[in-house]
Amino acid sequence: MKNIGFLSFGHWTDSPQSATRSASDTLLQSIDLAVAAEELGADGAYFRVHHFARQLASPFPLLAAAAARTSGIELGTGVIDMRYENPLYMAEDAGAADLISGGRLQLGISRGSPEQVVDGYRYFGYQPAEGSDHADMARQHTAVLLDVLQGKGFAEPNPRPMFPNPPGLLRIEPHSEGLRDRIWWGAGSRATAEWTAQQGMNLMSSTLLTEDTGVPFHELQAEQIHLFRKAWESAGHERTPRVSVSRSIFPILDERDAAYFGMQGQSRDQVGMIDGGKARFGKTYAAEPDVLVEQLREDQAVAEADTLLLTVPNQLGVDYNAHVIEGILTEVAPALGWR
Repeated sequence: MKNIGFLSFGHWTDSPQSATRSASDTLLQSIDLAVAAEELGADGAYFRVHHFARQLASPFPLLAAAAARTSGIELGTGVIDMRYENPLYMAEDAGAADLISGGRLQLGISRGSPEQVVDGYRYFGYQPAEGSDHADMARQHTAVLLDVLQGKGFAEPNPRPMFPNPPGLLRIEPHSEGLRDRIWWGAGSRATAEWTAQQGMNLMSSTLLTEDTGVPFHELQAEQIHLFRKAWESAGHERTPRVSVSRSIFPILDERDAAYFGMQGQSRDQVGMIDGGKARFGKTYAAEPDVLVEQLREDQAVAEADTLLLTVPNQLGVDYNAHVIEGILTEVAPALGWR
């Protein structure tokens, strides 16, 4: 069995070819797609976070709204850029959304990716401390978030409060028990995956890695997962961690699918540059279901992960994306033993 969900970047554009021509379209359709995915039997609805872009940004109103319309599907992010976050305020928002969902949040966080503006986090009021960089700042924000999510008191109470306080130091409220164990780190390298395990976070690995050793993407990602699990065991954590990978998978079931993605059948790994270093990008899978089954059977990282996130073309609308998800759940997943 494998948890299967979708991951939406939440793009919108005023192009006549787009089904999402405004932020309102994207937000409302994101909620509708979460509902549709749950009805189809999918396990997760995840959303990307980008700032200064015509894409989804502040995730917690969306997650709370989707939680109110669904009952069982996991709701998550992939990923929240921690360079931009006030970790205490984030803990309040996350706690509230998680309580609304009944404990279904799965929050992917990370250092973030190259953004639309230069050092965008500075406009949010944050800048790295002297002697550190933006990646250090993201990890510092993360350390605070993970600490306060444990629910321990740390703030000295006012001796003359407006309302009575419980005894002792005060914690961030609302507190949602168990949320700390449902934090994932979006790791782009093998070394970062090992660091993720040491911090006791789940591993979220996407369709690119910020390193390239010359081996196929799925093999490098499978090595990353192996190193994560080995580091987790060495750290002595008591619970079993989760691991997700993202893939672009499109079953060719009708003429629409062929028109949209038929040419992607010849997709291959790509090597490019991110932040001045080499990066390897995974390929898109697009073929008839029987061909997809054989191709995916060879994907070592998908085999290793317990959670698969399907990247969806949200601008094609809710109905079409539900069609893609249904095709994978019914035509591909059972043949691979995922269902």
